[in-house]
Amino acid sequence: MAGPWLKYRGHLDNISNNMLIGATNSENGEANSVRNQVTDKFDTVPGTARYYKAHNIPWVVVGDENYGEGSSREHAAMSVRFLGGAAVIVKSFARIHETNLKKQGLLPLTFHNPKDYDLINPEDKLSILGLKELTPGKPLTLRITKPSGEHTDITVDHTFNENQITWFHAGSALNHIAKGN
Repeated sequence: MAGPWLKYRGHLDNISNNMLIGATNSENGEANSVRNQVTDKFDTVPGTARYYKAHNIPWVVVGDENYGEGSSREHAAMSVRFLGGAAVIVKSFARIHETNLKKQGLLPLTFHNPKDYDLINPEDKLSILGLKELTPGKPLTLRITKPSGEHTDITVDHTFNENQITWFHAGSALNHIAKGN
């Protein structure tokens, strides 16, 4: 018997139904249950991501320590990209997963001050500032906008080198290669 994961076998659309379903939501303490910021209803993580993708709403993952541990296979990063994710912002990454996110054209970012993680609430809107000037070693700014409209800017770090930045601007490493660069 192949087990319960057999239903996710096959193509990326199926595999993406498995995206982050084991992650615990800080808002409600439940796995695979996040608030859709548009409908204000809770849904599965993949279901909410699919809603945002269908409505052209970029979204980000905010996570804790060692994000991506046990997820070094490319499909974990591919699912975030496939479902319209733009960035993963965490306290720390599992090394291989961080590189896989970069290959997919996503922004793996870490909190410069890990305590800044606690400043973000589920209803906040996040904006990443400084992307046009993305440079190796130069931090970016994450703007946290509260429902009241007030905002706080914090520093987030990245580990992109020059070549990886070209992947980001092309949308992925494969897109960069396909363009003949």
